[in-house]
Amino acid sequence: MTTATLPTDSATEKLAQRETLRLCTAGSVDDGKSTFVGRLLHDTKSVLADQLASVERTSADRGFDGLDLSLLVDGLRAEREQGITIDVAYRYFATDKRTFILADTPGHVQYTRNTVTGVSTSQVVVLLIDARHGVVEQTRRHLTVAALLGVRSVILAVNKIDLVDYDETVFRGIESEFTALADGLGVTDVNVVPISALRGDNVVDRGENTGWYDGPTVLEILESVEVQRGRAHELGFRFPIQYVIREHATDYRGYAGRIDAGEIAVGDTVHLPEGRTTTVTHIDSSDGELASAGAGESVALRLADDIDLIRGDLIAGEDRPEAVRSFEATVVGLTDKALKTGKALKVRYGTQLVRGRVTAVERILDIDGAADVEDPESFGLNDIAHVRIDVAGELNVEPYAARGAVGSFLLVDQSDGDTLAAGLVGHRLR
Repeated sequence: MTTATLPTDSATEKLAQRETLRLCTAGSVDDGKSTFVGRLLHDTKSVLADQLASVERTSADRGFDGLDLSLLVDGLRAEREQGITIDVAYRYFATDKRTFILADTPGHVQYTRNTVTGVSTSQVVVLLIDARHGVVEQTRRHLTVAALLGVRSVILAVNKIDLVDYDETVFRGIESEFTALADGLGVTDVNVVPISALRGDNVVDRGENTGWYDGPTVLEILESVEVQRGRAHELGFRFPIQYVIREHATDYRGYAGRIDAGEIAVGDTVHLPEGRTTTVTHIDSSDGELASAGAGESVALRLADDIDLIRGDLIAGEDRPEAVRSFEATVVGLTDKALKTGKALKVRYGTQLVRGRVTAVERILDIDGAADVEDPESFGLNDIAHVRIDVAGELNVEPYAARGAVGSFLLVDQSDGDTLAAGLVGHRLR
């Protein structure tokens, strides 16, 4: 029995010094994702003794021959009863080389929106498919989502290879089809691995039944893939104001928010709405005043000039983006409400919330390989569509491809506040 032990203080310190890789699993229902994640946790000795004992008891109660490793990850009662995964669940494990944060996403097509959530924060996506079924619609859908969100590294784990008698011909056919699909979507860092999550072949340890495969195991790839450093610090400074702090007794005025990108230091020149500029005199944080701050930090900026700024205004570096009232984007439908062309809604971009409407749905991407749907009147749940959006007030939008998360937004139903779609800014229009 292999179980994890609680780390000592020295072990915890060593873990903190290792690189962290964020990955996501995706695939169709019943492709064995939960068993795969369970196998990964079990074979990296990331399972506590009491957890393993519980799995052993439940597996025996269900008449399972051996350990049902999917029980390690199917945590919600509803999904345990049905044997499916319906929510994004985050798992943490470590090896001697790296620490990992894994987002385990659902496989059912109606939960594609949850998959978007998991993929959006990941550096590597592990797609699982059933060797008996090969590449299916959900495989194409998940790969398309990964490509749209700029994920550079994809691992295709061809699971249940034992159920096709470890047939190399079956594997090579799937490998060829998937590689061609990935090339067409611009995903070039692709690894295809034959695995059996149930038996453990090529997940953590090399399988004895796939002598014809001389590539790395899934874990070996995860330990060696280049960690994409956060680009946010390297980009131009972006600071959308969340709220204004006023203390009239002391004439204190601070603009509070979270730095979306770049870095700022006391004395730096910043660019404001309407072409105005000023300098930063103080950077306040919960730990006191700072000389400088960077992406991800929550601070309050004090400026040299008495300028009236409000929530949603953007404080930026010299490469401040131009404000526009219309832009193109790729959106993913997150609700079963049909979003029709011309529908009035609100656009949440950063801390800004402005009125707008989808003025054109140019096409809905057909994930199954047929022709895209051109000029549809609406799009809905799980649809991936190219649209044009007009807004009532000016927005300093920036392309997702160049700015990452800074270029993302939400479409919100103005009548009840429901989130209708998540979007990635594409080409900007006048």
